[in-house]
Amino acid sequence: MERPASYPEFWFHYLRAHRDPRSRAVHYIGSTLALLSLLLALTTLDWRWLVAAALIGYGFAWFGHFVFEGNRPATFGHPFWSLASDYRMLFLALTGRLGPHLRRAFN
Repeated sequence: MERPASYPEFWFHYLRAHRDPRSRAVHYIGSTLALLSLLLALTTLDWRWLVAAALIGYGFAWFGHFVFEGNRPATFGHPFWSLASDYRMLFLALTGRLGPHLRRAFN
């Protein structure tokens, strides 16, 4: 992918890289578990939960890319936009508003 000029351009690339619903489901699980691990790190003040959050979040996401999508995770080229998009996609899915974004990405 060429370097996106803006986040909206990246967002549609990100969605196209997550066309398989199984990949998105694995991302949702990983993102949720990573967030719970982060909360555990904050409440227990145990730094190991921070490591766990990163391993869990990236592990689930990369599994989805390699097994279901057969593509390279956007994390490697755009780590911050990718992380923001992981949680944006999760939030939109939880609120039932992801469909229009997916339709625009594939048109």
